[in-house]
Amino acid sequence: MTATKVALVTGAARGIGLAAAKRFLAEGWRIALLDINAETLRAAHAAIAKPEDTIAIECDVSQPDAVSLALETVSQHFGRLDALVNNAGIAIFKPILEVTYEDWSRVMAVNLTGPFLMTQAAAPIMRDSGGGVIVNITSISGLRASTLRTAYGTSKAGLAHLTKQQAAELAALGIRVNAVAPGPVDTAMAKAVHTPEIRADYHDHMPLNRYGLETELAEVIFFLCSDKASYVTGQVLCVDGGFDSTGIGLPTLRKEMRNT
Repeated sequence: MTATKVALVTGAARGIGLAAAKRFLAEGWRIALLDINAETLRAAHAAIAKPEDTIAIECDVSQPDAVSLALETVSQHFGRLDALVNNAGIAIFKPILEVTYEDWSRVMAVNLTGPFLMTQAAAPIMRDSGGGVIVNITSISGLRASTLRTAYGTSKAGLAHLTKQQAAELAALGIRVNAVAPGPVDTAMAKAVHTPEIRADYHDHMPLNRYGLETELAEVIFFLCSDKASYVTGQVLCVDGGFDSTGIGLPTLRKEMRNT
């Protein structure tokens, strides 16, 4: 009998992380939900209402001791680990000359050091389970520069390269590592900070002309963790409605097409 697979999702209390956790559960996986926000995490865990298949772990992914304890908890509770989704992240949007050392340090600690620490702690458990998969959630902001994203975009660019480093070295342990780079997605954070004008700007530069859904990101994350992606590693997959693939001129092109 094949053992039930186990996934650990960070930043799992809401948004893309929670959507990914639910996608794994729908396929019969067991899930460890990890988040720094204890109250929101408890609410999400209770709403899922599958105590036999899930555990909730409060953890700051930038803290080595907390990460070690979290992975020890997963190992003791489930006895194995097959997938890690490094989704936890923060964003501080400021003009470049207003970014403080504290801003920079915290964003790097969570968005880049966090996945580094989580992967180091998870890889030995995956190795002992016969291998596994890691998916890092980077961002289109790590591939295309924009205003106000000095710390955030740089942290995500670093994570994209870290993904390739991890893939190169962890393949020997039977571990695949890929990244997903979301474009604009209708998350709570996007709804809070994207004004109608910003949303219109995004639409103007996206071939699909809309924001993505959290569930659409979850589908790609799950695919990369599944056996259907068994020959895929070291890749950064943009899930962005085509945003990264295009330059200028889409609004004009659309207008011309409507007039023909």
